[in-house]
Order: sequence, then structure tokens, then C-alpha cells
Amino acid sequence: MPLGLDADLLEILACPAPDHGALRPGTPEDADAATLTCTVCGRRYPVTDGIPVLLLSEATGGPEHDEQG
Repeated sequence: MPLGLDADLLEILACPAPDHGALRPGTPEDADAATLTCTVCGRRYPVTDGIPVLLLSEATGGPEHDEQG
């Protein structure tokens, strides 16, 4: 169970951004990071105490981050 999340839950979680991409555990750089990464936009959402924080205001990375780069 990556990040302590149930496999069935991971299958239904999606990025809350308009693109609605699937979320995968970890980041491309760190597969064990306490993060869920959107497969479409690249936003990264923290997982705190086994609870995904799927708020756009808490996300890092993604299109807005790339534009500020």
C-alpha cells in the first residue's frame, strides 16, 4: 500500500484541476515521496498522515509553476 492508501482508493482518486488526470504515488524524482502526482498536469499533492490533501491551493508543480519558472 503506497503511502498507506488503499489500492482501490488510488484507482478512483483524480486531480481536482480541470484536466482531471489520474494520481500516482510519489514523484518522478522520488517514488517514495509522500505525494500524489497528477499524470496529466504534473501537480503534486501532499499526503499527510495517510490522508491525501487534494486542494489546488496546496498543490506544487503543474502548469502555473512552470510558467513562473
